[in-house]
Amino acid sequence: MQATFYWPCSTPADDDDDDDDVEGVGRGCSLQIGGGRILSASRGFSAGVSRGREGIRLPSARRPQRKTLVPQRDVMLALLPVLRLASLVWTEAAQAWDPDLPFVDYLDDERLVCVKWGFDDARGNVTFKFIVNSTGWIGFGLSPHGDMTGADLVMGGVGPGGTYFKDYYSTENSYPAEDRQQSYTLLSLTESQGQTLMTFSRAFQTCDEQDLPITAQPMKLIYAYGTTDEIGFHAGLAGTKEVNLLNFVPRTTVTNGNYISATMENITIPAQDTYHHCKVMKLPTLIAKHHIVQMEPAIEHADMVRRVLLSSCPPYVTTAYDGQCYRGHSGDHCLGIVGAWAVGGQIFELPENTGIPIGGGDGAAFYRLEIHYSNPNGESGRTDSSGLRLHYTDQLRPHDVGVLSAGVSPSRRIDYDIPPRAAKFRTYGVCNTSLFSQIINPVPDLHVFAVTMYTHAAGREVRVGHFRNGEQIGFLGVNPNYDFNSQEVSRLGSIETIEPGDDIVVECSYGTSDRTAATQIPSGRLCFKPKGNRGVRERGEEPVAN
Repeated sequence: MQATFYWPCSTPADDDDDDDDVEGVGRGCSLQIGGGRILSASRGFSAGVSRGREGIRLPSARRPQRKTLVPQRDVMLALLPVLRLASLVWTEAAQAWDPDLPFVDYLDDERLVCVKWGFDDARGNVTFKFIVNSTGWIGFGLSPHGDMTGADLVMGGVGPGGTYFKDYYSTENSYPAEDRQQSYTLLSLTESQGQTLMTFSRAFQTCDEQDLPITAQPMKLIYAYGTTDEIGFHAGLAGTKEVNLLNFVPRTTVTNGNYISATMENITIPAQDTYHHCKVMKLPTLIAKHHIVQMEPAIEHADMVRRVLLSSCPPYVTTAYDGQCYRGHSGDHCLGIVGAWAVGGQIFELPENTGIPIGGGDGAAFYRLEIHYSNPNGESGRTDSSGLRLHYTDQLRPHDVGVLSAGVSPSRRIDYDIPPRAAKFRTYGVCNTSLFSQIINPVPDLHVFAVTMYTHAAGREVRVGHFRNGEQIGFLGVNPNYDFNSQEVSRLGSIETIEPGDDIVVECSYGTSDRTAATQIPSGRLCFKPKGNRGVRERGEEPVAN
């Protein structure tokens, strides 16, 4: 898990560039401040709990009461997902601002599908205005996994005989059925200037088993539409996006032409199932300090690019590299996360009062771009030039942004296996922020505004607990339906503050019911491989993402 946070601009204490693992466990958590240095606190990590005990074991005497995070079976080493900087894009082009519907987001990259909404906490209801650039039928819904399975949706339009609107549900990826209890109330439905505008409301909790509850956690919104009023297959006019409806913070898009491209250059993708390519390079020099305000994925082959990661390098990385990752180049130690993208992600725009510092002579000289490619069909001759565009401004914002990465990479002394045939196998980890005082002084409050939770394909659910003085005070993130193919950054909506001494506890649940061999986290990697199956690597070879 990676959390994105900000604090008032300040200068951290110098670190000793010693990122070695401690006592065979691995880095517990690390702070990345802008594109510059990494501040690690390995001793702040505690892994695992005792057999049969309930609750989470915190370091030393600071332990929570038996509260929400409760292990159900044997717990071993922990894998922590990561809080990461991110915000949902607010664009002022989504028609005029409506005080009753203050939130707005586009659900597609072409900005043809827009949803506006507002809610009343006291009454427990939410109102939507769904706008689509089409005069055919339109559909909007909520889904556990981003598809039609288990979806709760409405469809409507303006036809030759007038308006039509109904509440539907779906149990599988097929045409939905009409809901016996019509829980959505149509408020207006019109066509104007080639658009269909559908306004409707519903309760957070409808007491209808065919409806999905609306909660203060990110939800997957789905949409589809047609070019005529005959409701049928959408023919590709459909999509999904994860949005936190009840904790959404509107943002203003900053547009300018200044950006830095960090991309591959026509590299050849091998004819193998999975491949990681790394490019260690210098980025254009910015003499004065600037702020990165937006990260835009530049994906050339969406069918093969799984994940893009841009990291800053420590000072001892002084040479460029362009080849397979983790082959002994000093760039293997470039661990300061600056930007990332994964399947399901979109443009990432920072809040208007924050920016990632870059330039000014204090930043890294070299950066590493790592891309994970998937080529399950073994195609040969495919080339790629994907990467990221970093949009920046010289108009500095009040707050610098950093990344708190909380996770564990098993060391040379420890191997860790997830057993096969497990319906739900849980692991736990603790990041103890009191250790930050050893590497940065004074320790500021960290104001978290977005989270990325990441495991590989065996991951099923991730929960991030926030503890203070041994008591759980809430969650920084919950994803009960983790999907490896949808790894979008989730905005928290309301800013969460991590105070010095707080503990961040991450629970990951894995499902290996369909696996006959153990799933292993290899030494020094945050990725899994099935023992004895195709793609297993020897130590030092390319990691396998399973």
